[in-house]
Amino acid sequence: MGMLQVQFWGVRGSTPCPGHDTVIYGGNTSCIEIRADDRLIIIDLGSGARPLGNWLVDNELKKKGKIKADIFITHTHWDHIVGFPMFSPIYKENVEFRITGPVSSSSENLKDIFETLFSHNFWPVRLKELSAKIEYNQINETTLDLGGGLTVTSKKLNHTVKCLGYRIDYKGKSIAVVYDHEHLEDDIADEDGSIFKFLNGVDILIHDAQYTNEEYPNRIGWGHSTMDCAVQTAIAVNANRLVFFHHDPSRTDTQLGQLEKNYLDSPVSTIMAKEGMTLQA
Repeated sequence: MGMLQVQFWGVRGSTPCPGHDTVIYGGNTSCIEIRADDRLIIIDLGSGARPLGNWLVDNELKKKGKIKADIFITHTHWDHIVGFPMFSPIYKENVEFRITGPVSSSSENLKDIFETLFSHNFWPVRLKELSAKIEYNQINETTLDLGGGLTVTSKKLNHTVKCLGYRIDYKGKSIAVVYDHEHLEDDIADEDGSIFKFLNGVDILIHDAQYTNEEYPNRIGWGHSTMDCAVQTAIAVNANRLVFFHHDPSRTDTQLGQLEKNYLDSPVSTIMAKEGMTLQA
């Protein structure tokens, strides 16, 4: 049986929030590293992509002489792609990335959006000037066979723009990311066509948990879930472990710590995502 593990480089939602109140859990936005033995998958390129990229250059590129990875973008809101221009491997030779994301609800394709990010008004380097070899791939709901028993399944989520969740399966182990997602009535009710089937039996479920029950009524339609809904989903799909993710930028370390304690007795093993944390499926 192979090794499947996840490491967190950015766990916040909406905007980076560095400061003395976010030292423990971290202030970078969404970026997740998944290893399936020697295969590398990256989920999102929020501001957490900067430290990940520096680590990859200082370790992977120096030791192996190359970097090759699949990058999956959940959606193209700023907090999920803002780290890309500062992702140091893209400026290096012997680096190959395949960037996969959802088909846009606008006329722009994925490469168009990244070209805008690297336009003169936002960044001094153009996309065509990058040294890395980058391929762009757009998908809807599908299952991609990456070879060697590694598959990635995508699922449309309920957000304010086209957004995909991803499930990574490898040699009997699985990790799923479900953010930015606002829970729906049929999330755990319809076992045939809903998110239930997508998540059923997952080992590690990384779920949107930006709001408390008290906060949510004033944020309906914003495209995010509550911690309680994440727990209910995890229980319904028989997830082995649940990770609260996409922390609100206003949430301090003290507040996150207390909220984490509130779920210690949850029927499913539950933990707050924290920068630097590594979990094995």
